[in-house]
Formats: sequence, C-alpha cells, structure tokens
Amino acid sequence: MGLVRYLQPRVEGDLRPLLDDHAWLHQVADALGSPLNLVLPEQVARNVEQFRRVLAAHHLSGGVYFAHKANRSHALVRALAGAGSGIDVASLGELQHALGAGFTPERIMATGPKSREYLWLAARSGVIVNADSVAELSGLAAIVATHGLPTVRVMARLSGFAGTGTTVLSRASRFGIPATGAGPLWDVLDKHRDQLDFLGVAYHLDTVGLPEKAAALEGCLTAMDEAGQRGLNPRAIDIGGGFGLNYLADATEWESWTTELTSAVLGRRPPLTWNGHGYGLRNEGGTVRGALSVYPAHRSVAGPDYLDTLLRTESALYRRPLGTLVLDHLYDLYAEPGRALLDQCGAVLLRVEQVGDDGRGETLVRVAGNGTDVGLEQHGVLMDPILVPRGDPQPGGPAGVYLTGNLCLEADLITRRKVFLPSRPQPGDLLVFANTAGYLMDFSAGGALMQPTARTIAAYRAGDAWRWCLDDGYWPVTGREEIG
Repeated sequence: MGLVRYLQPRVEGDLRPLLDDHAWLHQVADALGSPLNLVLPEQVARNVEQFRRVLAAHHLSGGVYFAHKANRSHALVRALAGAGSGIDVASLGELQHALGAGFTPERIMATGPKSREYLWLAARSGVIVNADSVAELSGLAAIVATHGLPTVRVMARLSGFAGTGTTVLSRASRFGIPATGAGPLWDVLDKHRDQLDFLGVAYHLDTVGLPEKAAALEGCLTAMDEAGQRGLNPRAIDIGGGFGLNYLADATEWESWTTELTSAVLGRRPPLTWNGHGYGLRNEGGTVRGALSVYPAHRSVAGPDYLDTLLRTESALYRRPLGTLVLDHLYDLYAEPGRALLDQCGAVLLRVEQVGDDGRGETLVRVAGNGTDVGLEQHGVLMDPILVPRGDPQPGGPAGVYLTGNLCLEADLITRRKVFLPSRPQPGDLLVFANTAGYLMDFSAGGALMQPTARTIAAYRAGDAWRWCLDDGYWPVTGREEIG
C-alpha cells in the first residue's frame, strides 16, 4: 500500500461528542437513510458571537451577515435569526426564506444578480440592497418611484481595485462597479436621493489572499472619501466574506500530502489519486508544471482570526491599521462570512454499500450517495472521512481505498484522492465527512439518475442527551421552552 497519508479532519465543539456517539449515528442513518445531512444550529449561534468579539476588540460597530448560499438549512437560518445575526441573500428564494425564518428587514442584505421581482420584494420589504451595477441602482430607483415605496437603503459593490504597491491588483470580476471609475455611480446616487439612501460601498473578492483584501478595503476607504465629497454621507463598508476555514487537524499531514503528490506526479512513488490525477499538477519531461488547484485545507489563520488579521493590517497608502482607519471615520463595518460562520456546524453521513478490488490492487468502496451529496471535488477540499463501524473494526490495520458513488458514471468519485482509513470498511459501516455545512453539504446536490438526495436533520442538546428533528421542524425554541 505504500506510505499511509492521512488528512484527518479537525473536529471541535459539539460536533466532536456527537460524532463519537456511534450508536446514535447508526440509529439516525437507519431511520432516515443515506446520504444524510446533519446540522448543529446551536453551534452556528456561537460562531456569530466569535465574529462579533473581533469587531468589539477593534471598537467597531456594524454587523455579521451570514452568506445564505453556503447552506440552505432551515434550522441554521432560523438559529441565526434567533441569535441576532444578519443574513446576506443572493436570490428571490433566499430573501423569501430569510423573511419567513424571522429576520427583520434591517438585518437582511440583498446581493447577487437581481431580477425585477427580486428587486421589488427587496424594496417592498425594506431590506438593504447591495447593488452590482449602476444600471441596477437605476432600475431599483424606478421601482421605488413607480410603486410609491419608501426610500431604500443601498450599498454599491466595487471591484477592480488597484493597490498602491506594484504587486497587488485584485483579479477581474463580472460583479461590481469599477473602483477606478466611480463617477457614474456618484451621479446616479445623487440623482435618485429621494429613492435611494446610500449607506456605503462594498467588496466581495473571490480569493482568500490577504493582500488583495487589504487593497480592496483601502480602495473602499478612498471611495468613501469621494462619496463624501459629493455630499452623499456614506457611513458603512461591507467587506464581504472569504475568511477561510481550517478543515484539517494537523498541518504536517497537509504539508506531507502535498509533497508526496508532487512525487507521485513525477512517478517517484505510487499514485495517491485515481488514475494519477494531479489536481492541477502535471509531469512534463520530469518537471512538475501547473499549480495545485485545491482549497488550502489546513489554514493557520481562518475565520474570526482572519478578520482580526485583516483589520490589523497596515494600509500601504495611509500607513495605519485598516481597522483603525475605519474607526477614525466612524464607519460601520459589515462582514458576510459563509463557510467560516458554519465551522463545525454539520456533517454528511454515507453508508458503505460494497467493498471490493478493482483488479489492479486498489480497494473500491461504494457508498449510498454520490459526489454531489458531499461536494469535496467541486470545491477542492481534501480530507478524510471518519469511519464508524457497525460492529467491531476489521483487523489488518490502515487501508487505502477509493470512495465511489451510486451513479453509473466513471467520474462519480466522492474524492479522487486515495483515502486512508484506520481499518478496511465493511458494508453497513458509516463514513462521516465532518465540517461540511459550508458549501460541501447541499450547494451542488442534485437528483441525478433519480437517486435520492440527502435529508437534513438538526441535532441539539437536551440535558445530557442528543435529540434530533427534521431540518424544517427546528425552531430556536425547540427542546428549550414549554409553551402554555
């Protein structure tokens, strides 16, 4: 089998004791089938508080808006509403969901591509509209005027920030108004003062790179000055999400695996992936070319710590910490974490259906689920599942296996990486992928070939015991209060 290369997941908070309760896991999987999503709504409320503490440490007012697209769970959204969080919705359906889950309009931020119906409901309900273009702002103003609606609070998303250094330039984006040419933005906001109440500017970059984020925040500060000079009185900056999540327990395992993958691509060791897949790396005449295109699964700074680091970063232009500059201007600071706010808030359970050999010395493990049920490959996240045997573990020590799905497609692999488990799994065992609530659980789930999609349950504490209910049945009063 060669060297064993684990990528063991980081499991903390309530998720740890829950996943240690093997009898409970088998009980719910037997009752509801595989695949099965499990969410922890009480954990997400605690995560909100961690982000709030960072803002408080920098003496900043503002708010935390959960990026709804990261997970569609009713229980998680309702728990966030109960915790006083804000929510970032990116579609008409998400806006309707947020309103129905208990969010009041002042705590809802409408983002993303917007239809006229979406804009109408946003304006009608009085939520903040975070606009991607000047045309969108003009269209919103027309809806407000035509229907006689109250003034709508708006923010303007900027993009294309040019850093003060020679090496920092944010990548091109199809979303947002060019920060270097915001004249038309100020014109439309000035023209429609009776319909649009301009709160401030925003950015949301498709990167976890700190230098790009710092350059964008610096650019927003400059844009706020420009808006103030036009008499627009801006008062808030929205820095979006992208704070990252640390999936792995051990940095050494991640460093060793990436090093060994390079060796495997060069043919210096047995393959670590299905059919020698290189995750962006390739062998050209004995030289590794390309770039490793996976999520940095072990991150020493992520989530609230990343936000704190960003705010402590010194502005290259103003030579002062970015958080201090925001405070000096008395601006509110909004953040929109998705993945980071769902840290330790969920898991996916998959039942082992079949274990066999492929004739080439590799072990194939087919599970009752497929690659859309736990979206590791789509999001480039590499980590081991937790093996939950139904009986005694099989003898023989660690086993390197490939996990295949229930679709009759060659490409249906749960992960193209060879997964190492503490023992060879058997039919009836469970494989549990931990920390999947952010994008990995239901972002791309679908019913291909009429295979069932995962049900979702919410798990919560009731004294010393774990209780569960179907996701749609959870409310923040579930299991806590008696009524009547």
